[in-house]
Amino acid sequence: MFVLIWATLLFSVRGSNAGASVRERQYCPYGFCITLTEREITAEAGLCVVIPCSFTTPDSVIIQHTVWYKCEPNKQRCDDSDIIFDTNKNNRNVQPGFKGRVSLLESDQSQKNCSIVINDLTASDSGSYQLRVKDVQYWNPNGFTFSFRTTVSVKDLSQKPTVMIPPLTEGQQTTLTCTAPGLCSGSVPTITWMWRGTGKNDSHITGDIMTENLAAVTQRHSSTLTFNSSAEHHGSNVTCKVSFTGDTTTEETVTLNVTYMKKPGITGDAIVKEGDTLNLTCSVESFPPSLITWTKLGLNTNLQNGIDADLQNDTGLSTLIIPNVTAEHSGRYICTAKHVDSTPTVYVDVTVTWFAKILNGSGCVAQSAVLTCGCISQGVPLPTIKWPLMKNHNEYSVITTVSNHTVNSTITLTVKDHSNTAVECVSSNENGEAKEKLTIIQMNMPEQEGQSSLLKIVSRLDIIIAFLTGVLLSATLCCLAKKCHREKQKSSGNLDVTLEMVTTHEDPLIHAGQAVEDDQTHYQEAPKDGAEAVEKEAPDLDGGPKDAEYASIDFSVLKKRSARGAAKKQETTETEYAEIKREEKVERQDSGGVPDEVLECKEEESVIAEDEEIKHCVPEEEEAEDAALYSNVKDIMGEI
Repeated sequence: MFVLIWATLLFSVRGSNAGASVRERQYCPYGFCITLTEREITAEAGLCVVIPCSFTTPDSVIIQHTVWYKCEPNKQRCDDSDIIFDTNKNNRNVQPGFKGRVSLLESDQSQKNCSIVINDLTASDSGSYQLRVKDVQYWNPNGFTFSFRTTVSVKDLSQKPTVMIPPLTEGQQTTLTCTAPGLCSGSVPTITWMWRGTGKNDSHITGDIMTENLAAVTQRHSSTLTFNSSAEHHGSNVTCKVSFTGDTTTEETVTLNVTYMKKPGITGDAIVKEGDTLNLTCSVESFPPSLITWTKLGLNTNLQNGIDADLQNDTGLSTLIIPNVTAEHSGRYICTAKHVDSTPTVYVDVTVTWFAKILNGSGCVAQSAVLTCGCISQGVPLPTIKWPLMKNHNEYSVITTVSNHTVNSTITLTVKDHSNTAVECVSSNENGEAKEKLTIIQMNMPEQEGQSSLLKIVSRLDIIIAFLTGVLLSATLCCLAKKCHREKQKSSGNLDVTLEMVTTHEDPLIHAGQAVEDDQTHYQEAPKDGAEAVEKEAPDLDGGPKDAEYASIDFSVLKKRSARGAAKKQETTETEYAEIKREEKVERQDSGGVPDEVLECKEEESVIAEDEEIKHCVPEEEEAEDAALYSNVKDIMGEI
């Protein structure tokens, strides 16, 4: 136990001579042997020093007291005025300055251990120390004084307190511990905490002192400081100051490192004009430093140094530089800070602005006295549209619509003369303005709704040409059809009634078996075996009654004659003509027809109208020939 205590004290008081070997020497005059340190013992003020010592005496000598002296080295023998320690409590010659500061390491003197410890050292404690032993049975009542001495040198205090700092994390409670140097059992030192924040005044805190007894003459003195760690504590200095007896002080200053992270932030102009440089800096205050990366929303990878972007990283910050920005660089940029076990993010929405521009599709339309103009503009920020034309008019209407970065403005007003009207659209935003004179398209109002529909149909040139060609072709076909119809009526229109004739076998007018058909006539079939001819009615295509029915006659066997010859035979045919008419009347009455008078009247009017119409188209010679041709049956038969 003694060896442990002695080693501990020796290490603590001889810290300044660490590494130096402790050499001891034994001196034995007259059978009295003493072992002391050969070299000078160095100690520091305010602390304590241990003087190792052991002795032996003849067996007949019984040691009763031990006495330590301190005197100058040149003094051959120390006297009673130099006593610093005596095991005899009744000895009053002990120097007042050493009372209470010196003690034996081993109180049992039979162990022959004469080591002492001196506490609360000061510079005056430097000197040579000498030992005397007393035995009542010894022939000399003053005992035996060992002439071999040991030397102690007290220096200024250089040892510092020890400050223990556990890991500090923001928001968690922590305790700092400051331990005074030395393991001495002397006076309890004063320990003071001094807190020095960044840019703040010092704060002095007197901590609670804790004394730990390690052995009978060794103690450890320490103080603790408890607080809640925060980001404000990071980088601050904490000083532990220990004050010993005799105004001897020592201190130790430490810097606190608190693990923390504040919210990251982005600085820089998020609104940049097209063609300028985007410069954004993401910074985060943290310990240890965070790893910062940039990401653009929509991209799957982090932004890297390259042609389009430049990243400048430093401790706790990262700067993103994009030169010559375009509209495509608009968007959300995200800053990610990786720190210990957290990864907070912050973002900024970048807007690339560009000058207002007027888009295609802007223009004016004039209908009658109404002028309507539309102007479409695009830009960031959203531009505004002005109409200088409004300054000269009191009545107008303006309609404005907005979609994303596009604005559409429509103005409607009444203008009598469009030819002298100049319409200008002015679009502007904070980056500048754009002007454009709009073209006026004249639109004529349609007279009828049908014409408007027609314009829509013939809007294309190829459709117009096809339409005109169709109209011309239709007119031509119509004229040809009408002309053919009139020629046909001319050839058959003078016959008022259908002639029913019975021919002779000698000179038949219509050959047997021949049937001549016409749209508006009956036809005859020759009787078999010389029987009388039977008249059959042709199918009625129109489904209505006919005013007159005509026989089909082969006029190729007839000879034309003059009008004079026809006149000579006219009187002889009246009776036969009348008979034909009567027969026709009887047939119509039998078939439920209309009265004869009415039919005759309608037939005459129809014939007269057709004759007048034919006269306009047929030459006079043909008309005269036709009159002779259809005059009467007698004339026809006579010609045959």
